[in-house]
Amino acid sequence: MAGRIKLSFHSRVLLTVLLLCWGLVGIFMVFQYHREKEFKAQLLDTELQMHNLRIIDAMRHSDPIDDIAGSMDKSTDGLRITIIDREGNVMFDNNSSTPFPTANHNSRPEVTDARKHGTGHIIGRHSESDDADYFYSARLGDNGTVVRSAAPYTHKLEEFLRADSTLLWTMLVVTVIISMVGYLVTRRISKSIVRLNRFAQRAEKGERIFEEEAFPHDELGSIASHIVRLYIQRDERHNEAMRQEKDKIRLKKQLTNNINHELKTPVASMMVSLELLRDCPDLPEEKKREFIERLFANTRRLSSLLKDVSTITRMDEGSEMIAKETVDLTALIKGIVEEEQIRTEAHISLEVPQLTVMGNTALLESIFRNL
Repeated sequence: MAGRIKLSFHSRVLLTVLLLCWGLVGIFMVFQYHREKEFKAQLLDTELQMHNLRIIDAMRHSDPIDDIAGSMDKSTDGLRITIIDREGNVMFDNNSSTPFPTANHNSRPEVTDARKHGTGHIIGRHSESDDADYFYSARLGDNGTVVRSAAPYTHKLEEFLRADSTLLWTMLVVTVIISMVGYLVTRRISKSIVRLNRFAQRAEKGERIFEEEAFPHDELGSIASHIVRLYIQRDERHNEAMRQEKDKIRLKKQLTNNINHELKTPVASMMVSLELLRDCPDLPEEKKREFIERLFANTRRLSSLLKDVSTITRMDEGSEMIAKETVDLTALIKGIVEEEQIRTEAHISLEVPQLTVMGNTALLESIFRNL
């Protein structure tokens, strides 16, 4: 897609790890935040339920409720005590600054929960009678009555119910540390991937590759190092094979040129001998025999050269295709010297120790004949 931003491997891995870590930290923070708020709400509900129990106990002993409510109001600022009968009507309310509530209270959530479960509370519900927000805590008493305590939802109470900000700052610091560790870990992992990618690009272009960069000392780095070393070894073997192939071609060309050059010599010598035998029929028998011996020697030489050509042709099939045998090197050299002695009037002296080798007779003969 045109214009699409392509992130590096390290960036993609890091982003995935960070999103996962941040998501887990965020879920934990939300869970802990609500859990702390609920815990504080339960603490306040427990305190107000204690007031409700005192009212219920006072009602059982027919103690004056006004006195008990007054003492409670001193311990908790603005505490509002309400007693509701079975039908939902308010029997008692210590809030004298507002008109006495006349609405049916059985529909209030905290009252409904108290009638179902014995207790109930609600955070921050608005009161229609005095237009204020309260924390309500209700308990079911005797004969279907419900005693309800309400603490004004003031700034102080709001601060108490709010989750501790220390947790948020602690988790923020933890998130930063996790992000840094994630960056270092993913950078170490991506380091091997990036180098392998660079190696693959250079290998695709056919560039010479050296094992210069060290990979990290981990499993991925070890695998990457093995891949690079295997490629370098394969490349070196390929280069060595190419070099040997070039040497073989060069040697083949050199041997072919030598044979081409050497073919001219026996052919020329044979032509001279044949012309002399043809044009001089009165030559002495000794000379005729000498020329015939030369013709025979040059014929053998031509046969040997043809064998060399055949051997050069088989070099492409591999060294295993070249036949090897036990060769009496001393006898081979003496035979070559005797043949060459016929072609020249120079004296050739020979001192060769007795020597036997494993090799190809035709190739060895070509080597010593060239020498």
